[in-house]
Amino acid sequence: MPTISMFYGIIVRMYCSPSEHNPPHIHAYYQDAKAVVDLNSCEITEGNFPRKQAKMLVAWTEIHHEELMADWDLASKGELPFKIEPLR
Repeated sequence: MPTISMFYGIIVRMYCSPSEHNPPHIHAYYQDAKAVVDLNSCEITEGNFPRKQAKMLVAWTEIHHEELMADWDLASKGELPFKIEPLR
């Protein structure tokens, strides 16, 4: 699962597999916390992220929505997604 971005201790990854399940989503990690973010709604659907990091993750997802969807298209074809700029 390649890392597509890192910011403020948050690591964002996306699986690359033709059989990856829908809906489009990303996996995020912060210390011992994990989260799954639905790219259609830009909401955390699974996980236990701290509130502050969850807000940053959701904001980053909203800002980079188009790039994330393009990466999902690549990843769902088994291709490596592009890196995306971190939150600054």
